[in-house]
Amino acid sequence: MKSCIALLVLSVAAMALARPEEAKYTDRYDNVDLDEILSNRRLLVPYVKCILDQGKCAPDAKELKEHVREALENECAKCTEAQKKGTRRVIGHLINHEEDYWNELTVKYDPQRKFTVKYEKELKEIKA
Repeated sequence: MKSCIALLVLSVAAMALARPEEAKYTDRYDNVDLDEILSNRRLLVPYVKCILDQGKCAPDAKELKEHVREALENECAKCTEAQKKGTRRVIGHLINHEEDYWNELTVKYDPQRKFTVKYEKELKEIKA
């Protein structure tokens, strides 16, 4: 009986230790050239339209769209470091250069503005 209990305790401990950290989002698209996309509205607009359900989605845009709300709500906890940096760059660009799209995205994904106001305070450029 003692050996069964010991085996059970060891099994539970092994399962707990083997459990990976909270799963991260795929890093498949971490090397997308954000500079190219952000500097070219012809490339940027289809991403925004996809996320707003106003257009077709490329595979990387579809992946992004699936996680936007969750990433906003949990401060990108499942994001890779590259995704965290990229997210800040994209949000900063939208806030400062694509205000209409930023407002549409905010209405869709954060209508009570619980999460987006933080980004606006941090990433808004001072306009002189």
